[in-house]
Amino acid sequence: MAHEILIVDDEPDIRALIEGILSDEGYETRQAHNSDTAIAAFRQRRPSLVILDIWLQNSRLDGLGILEALHVEEPQVPVVMISGHGTIETAVQAIQQGAYDFIEKPFKSDRLLLIVARALEAARLQRENSELRLRVGPETELVGGSGPLGQLRSAIEKVAPTGSRVLITGPAGAGKEVAARMIHGRSRRADGPFLVLNCATLNPGRFEEELFGVEAGSDPLAQPRRAGVLERAHGGTLLLDEVADMPLETQGKIVRALQEQGFERIGGGTRVKVDVRVLATTNRDLAAEIAAGRFREDLFYRLAVVPLRVPALRDRREDVPMLARHFMARSTETTGMPPRELSEDALAAMQAYDWPGNVRELRNLIDWLLIMAPGEAKEAIRPDMLPPQVGAAAPAVLKLDRSSEIMTLPLREARELFERQYLEAQLLRFGGNISRTANFVGMERSALHRKLKFLGVQAEDRAGPSGTAGTA
Repeated sequence: MAHEILIVDDEPDIRALIEGILSDEGYETRQAHNSDTAIAAFRQRRPSLVILDIWLQNSRLDGLGILEALHVEEPQVPVVMISGHGTIETAVQAIQQGAYDFIEKPFKSDRLLLIVARALEAARLQRENSELRLRVGPETELVGGSGPLGQLRSAIEKVAPTGSRVLITGPAGAGKEVAARMIHGRSRRADGPFLVLNCATLNPGRFEEELFGVEAGSDPLAQPRRAGVLERAHGGTLLLDEVADMPLETQGKIVRALQEQGFERIGGGTRVKVDVRVLATTNRDLAAEIAAGRFREDLFYRLAVVPLRVPALRDRREDVPMLARHFMARSTETTGMPPRELSEDALAAMQAYDWPGNVRELRNLIDWLLIMAPGEAKEAIRPDMLPPQVGAAAPAVLKLDRSSEIMTLPLREARELFERQYLEAQLLRFGGNISRTANFVGMERSALHRKLKFLGVQAEDRAGPSGTAGTA
């Protein structure tokens, strides 16, 4: 999406010249000729960058005064100062007050474009760094090779470039926000902001302030305008996380904002026009919420233009080893602690667990193991080192003390017992996929079918990573 640049200069010819240079490079522009029109345009819709003349005739504030007012309201927006009467002292003062750079008139178009590009890139990096500081290393990719995850990735690839609103459902901790970040990262708005409004944790009384912002008071320096997430997400994506927790009154106002792509700040009367793609997530059944009168049906249909569902981790158990190793690498990178190897038996035990907290619970477990698991760093993590609730779900074949049962049996029965438990565990870890299980245990697929039938093991030949089920 094209960046929008506000040009502030009292000379129409200069404004037209700058607009022509920027338009030829694909930038969108707006113009203002004095402080009042400049501040009004800035408040109407936040631009990506401001080009601001220092000396303005018939203006209540000069360029430095405007710079101060804009910087108080939105310091993240870069400002490039221009002047035909500039001095070194003026340039230094402008930089000290927060301007990105200073250009003397007359200027060459190449220099202007270079500084504009650098300022926009610096603003993008600053925005990304700020987000990284607030949210330590957000996950931006869904990890795993299972069939359900492959289908979700395919749907994301299709919907991301369209600009359609998407409602992402799934249980808590399954990765709904990661899916939303993937949609943003593959969209035409990838260079724009990605903001998250957590509806589940926000105080109900602050919803509208956070969404729509607050208008400036009579003295902007004493009571500056505060932009809401809708305004700050202009040109990018806004995620309404756990949208079912949004108050009903606010739901009605967001319906209107989505319909009109505009809103009024709290305490203001000016309509703010924005271009924002809205994504939403929920772990609730919205049909039941609508029937109970807790969620507006018109908001549901505006958000659920394209519905996606993120599967629970128990429905893609074959992804557990890849996820566990991924989180181990992330944890060691952020903590500086040495990594621990996860034994195949420990991974199989983890695949047998139902993960009520889904991917988030798995990540927390890896952090716990890195800190609390017994033994030295070079020692692989075994099933008996897992927390009790995870280890209890492990297949019997992985439990160490089973000799009392096996040693009372004849060899043939003991072997059948072991084979039954072993194959049940392998089927579990590969999500019931016969082909992948056969490949891992080193058997022909048809031979594995016969063995399972002989041992009385019920096996449903589920779909593999490609999403197609095999045939016996």
